[in-house]
Amino acid sequence: MNESSIVAPAVAAAQEIPAAEPVRPRALPYRSWVEVSRGQIAANFRAIRNAVGPGVEVMPVVKADAYRHGAIEVSRTLEEQGARWLAVSNTEEGIALRDAGVGTRILVMADFLPFTREAMLAYNLTPVIHSLEDLAELNRLAAVREEKVRCHLKIDTGMGRLGVRADAATIGEAILTAANVEVEGLMTHFASAGNYQSSQTEEQISVFQRVAAGLQAAGLRPSLLHLSSTIPIAYARRKAWQGMVRPGHAIYGYVSPARGHAPAGILQVKPALTWRASVLSVKEVPAGSLIGYGGMFRANRPMRLAVLAAGYADGIPHRLSNRGSVIVNSKIAPIVGAVSMDLTTIDVTQAPELRVGDAVTLLGSEGDVSIDAQQIAKLAGTISYSVLCGIHARVKRIYI
Repeated sequence: MNESSIVAPAVAAAQEIPAAEPVRPRALPYRSWVEVSRGQIAANFRAIRNAVGPGVEVMPVVKADAYRHGAIEVSRTLEEQGARWLAVSNTEEGIALRDAGVGTRILVMADFLPFTREAMLAYNLTPVIHSLEDLAELNRLAAVREEKVRCHLKIDTGMGRLGVRADAATIGEAILTAANVEVEGLMTHFASAGNYQSSQTEEQISVFQRVAAGLQAAGLRPSLLHLSSTIPIAYARRKAWQGMVRPGHAIYGYVSPARGHAPAGILQVKPALTWRASVLSVKEVPAGSLIGYGGMFRANRPMRLAVLAAGYADGIPHRLSNRGSVIVNSKIAPIVGAVSMDLTTIDVTQAPELRVGDAVTLLGSEGDVSIDAQQIAKLAGTISYSVLCGIHARVKRIYI
């Protein structure tokens, strides 16, 4: 500021101050890309660890390519932060992490298929066993390898999905028979953790506790008991924490809202992923123009449109057609017409400065304007997990 502006009357000075420039995201040489903040992933992990305290192990879930944030980079970040366990869905996911040099314990939660077992053990992955027959098979494989193999045993406490439904006596007998297996973990999975109008979670905890107590009475004490993913952590359902928790959604910056009279939340996390797309074309259309497949949108006035280089093949939900929005230079711009496979059209009449090659934000923040996965999910009639996991592999990942 020069000297004359400093001494000018206050009113005049105020008139000379230009309006704040809108935040404009940097354009990158990609059709569509996500920017993943390693720092935010680390901060979210620390927030979870602080919430549960030092007596509870935190095992981040990095399945489904870390909810499309990139499992290798996310796992490396978490390992640097002191994570001693990571959880994946299947053997292939675990092998990819091992091949990338990730050295933490890796729990494989949903895979004990016959064609994966040898590789699972060869890569030092820890299987979750879901049936007593599989426990016997793991014991046979361990005997052939002449080693003691560690596993976690999953109890079906009422979700009706994977897990053993037998009573504690039967489970205990099977564990004692499997002399080459160490059942170091006992786990379950909640069906309705966020629904405080339902008693299902309390009932599942009771079933789990009965099984654990029965095993303990038989002299079997798995060192790691774990029941909780993000929601029981975030809403402080402490008796469900036991010795380990399995946060997934919270690692990436999300906590789903609870239903009913939930306790006050104790966890603050922020989204780690921003999704952007390049502007492929900008054009003016007259009033009455039909836009996109099926002509589902008709311009009610002369409009300026931009076509984005991303569509449902990249992960933009097709159900956002004519109802979703994106952010253009810190302003909301509606999606008009049908979301196409590779393209999405938006109304940029209020953003005359937009040019071909500029970046717009599909998911994330610009200035004070934000669109997150939960907002997108509500419009698309789905869940935020699906929005994140739906971002296609062809969308470039950038780590910052």
